[in-house]
Amino acid sequence: MKKLLTLSAVLGTALCTYGQEEPKIKVTGYLETYYGYDFNKPSDNNRPGFIYSHNRHNEVNLNLGFIKGSYDNGNIRANVALMAGTYSNANLAAEPGVLKNVLEANAGIKLSKTANLWVDAGIFSSHIGFESAVSKDCWVLTRNISSENTPYYESGAKITYGTNDGKFTATALYLNGWQRINRQNANSQPAGGVQLTWKPTDKITVNYSNFLGTEGADSVRVRRFYHNVYGIFQVTDHFGVTLGIDYGTQQKEKGSSSKNEVFSPVAIAQYRFNSNWALAGRVEHYQDKNGVFIATGTANGFKTTGYSLNVDYAPFPNAVVRLEGKVYDSKDKIFVREPSLVNYNAAMTASIAVSF
Repeated sequence: MKKLLTLSAVLGTALCTYGQEEPKIKVTGYLETYYGYDFNKPSDNNRPGFIYSHNRHNEVNLNLGFIKGSYDNGNIRANVALMAGTYSNANLAAEPGVLKNVLEANAGIKLSKTANLWVDAGIFSSHIGFESAVSKDCWVLTRNISSENTPYYESGAKITYGTNDGKFTATALYLNGWQRINRQNANSQPAGGVQLTWKPTDKITVNYSNFLGTEGADSVRVRRFYHNVYGIFQVTDHFGVTLGIDYGTQQKEKGSSSKNEVFSPVAIAQYRFNSNWALAGRVEHYQDKNGVFIATGTANGFKTTGYSLNVDYAPFPNAVVRLEGKVYDSKDKIFVREPSLVNYNAAMTASIAVSF
């Protein structure tokens, strides 16, 4: 933590000093604290293992805090963001050393003077899903199950083309793997994906993303092919709906034509009363019978439906106070409620998030 604070201070000082001469540099930040209470009362204060954000029980903690420096002169762009919090502890547990504290570190060059065509390389946010690690930017306080179990971050290179009117964007990615900065588990194979985003109006966004890669050491690696489709529809100035479907397959074993499947639909509705108050609800289902992402060892595997309801109060444009209740209902008894297992889990989470 001391190293992170020192790096952040040096980064902020250097960018601010340079920024006095070069206005294209910006320094921004974000901090979100939270309190979560899991009614199954886990003895180790950790929420179920498929939860990575807001994953601590019965304690006030930092979910995510970061400071970010950005540079963009129209032809060159770069981002560096250093972070801390329970989010980074859980999501980057497999990364070595100080890489656990890197939220973003990427640079890009514009390839054409006339076309909006860029190549970027480094560590950047995932191209899969409509919910990010920055809770303030999401309609619901905590993440849905499919967002928690797809990459939050990626490492590699990407080429992005966007139309001049901003209505269509296409990205092709070359990646080190499924949520990896360093390649791990003796897997020498790179991965890849595409993202297509269409915004016919400022009230509609339709997106398709995919990932194709392998998991496991080279001797036993299996192929994974994952798809994510979602649409965000701002029906009125006050009411919006987000609909998403994830579908993924993974070989049962190397060389086999048999595949395991993962399927997850999600729907979110938000009603904004005014600039200060908003209400949102989410219904989701996640089915992973063979434990591709969430292993249970039970007959039906992970077959769970979730329900969330939260209220937001934003006293200022850059701050929000949130309260959420969430319930999971599983086909099998997969949740620990000592001294036994049950097929339900309920939690309340409150947070304060500030961007600057």
